[in-house]
Amino acid sequence: MLAGDVYKLLEGTANAAFVVSLESEIRFWNRAAERLFGYPAAEVLGKTCHNVLHGRGALGTFVCSTGCSAHDCAAGKMEVPNFDLEVVTKPGQPLWVSVSTILFADSRTHERLVAHLAHDISERKRIEEAFTHWLEFSKEALALGNGQPHLAPVTALSEQEKRILRLFAKAKNSGQVAKELGITLPTVRNHLSAINQKLRTHNRLEAVLHAMKRGLI
Repeated sequence: MLAGDVYKLLEGTANAAFVVSLESEIRFWNRAAERLFGYPAAEVLGKTCHNVLHGRGALGTFVCSTGCSAHDCAAGKMEVPNFDLEVVTKPGQPLWVSVSTILFADSRTHERLVAHLAHDISERKRIEEAFTHWLEFSKEALALGNGQPHLAPVTALSEQEKRILRLFAKAKNSGQVAKELGITLPTVRNHLSAINQKLRTHNRLEAVLHAMKRGLI
């Protein structure tokens, strides 16, 4: 497929989309990318994505760089998993996006190119951060408690259910839990529903706190 045809397809998507060479040079930048990142296409074309977005991963390390692992994988024709990225918009504001990657070759020049599609996940990240802070506060409150309160008996949890609660206790979200345990997202939700029934709780946070209080995890 010609690169120009791919660009036309990407221009019509609601997601922010940009295309770079394997050397990270930006070749295409759609209108949704202009709105999301604040940079007009004319300002970024020909520049490298790491110099424009300054992307960092979940651990705070630079992901967008001259040695971008996503582009290295693409160069080797390996599958590139979706990843979360914190970027800096033109106004200087931090922004979390989820990025998917598509490798294609321009049928005219045979050059391999990398298309990135991104959407805003800042609200999800804020919720995860709030959950983490609340969980840490709750752990400290439990540690300061005097003795164990009387707790009604509950149905025993399976080992898989305990694994899921331990991951939730580490502030993992449902998608991360599913990936780490090699199960589907609906399966995680079914397990959580069963956990809440067994512990007589109503949500993930309450289940984690009750399991910690009972010494189950």
